[in-house]
Amino acid sequence: MEGFFRHFLSLYRPLITSMNELLSPFELSYSLWQVIYYVKKNGPSTLVDISTYYEVEKPTITRRVHRLEELQIVKQIPGTDRREKIIQLTEAGEEMYQVCRKRITDLEKSIVEGISMEEQSVILQVLPKIRENILTKEGRNNEQA
Repeated sequence: MEGFFRHFLSLYRPLITSMNELLSPFELSYSLWQVIYYVKKNGPSTLVDISTYYEVEKPTITRRVHRLEELQIVKQIPGTDRREKIIQLTEAGEEMYQVCRKRITDLEKSIVEGISMEEQSVILQVLPKIRENILTKEGRNNEQA
């Protein structure tokens, strides 16, 4: 199936651009949204948890978290180990999540317009399998979808 990755990767930049445009009125970007989404989905989280999940370096997540702290979207909470930074959403962060989540859902609906539910279901089944194959090939299988 020659050209699969070229087609797949051609979606990335326009999608990220759309997400950044959607989030910019809130002083957010897609990379900041990833942290918000992770903490909302998983509850109070360490920077290591987030960096491992997204497979990015911890300093990258640290910079994102600092920015979200400046925006008062996340805050640090005490943990059992003082060296470990645990963050959670603030009340403003919870509200921001709800507003942005609705806008992102609307964007998702517009993007899949004209694609049948059956086709959408196949995509949702196939993409995690491709990710798993890539991670297994690289010798790191982090059961994350």
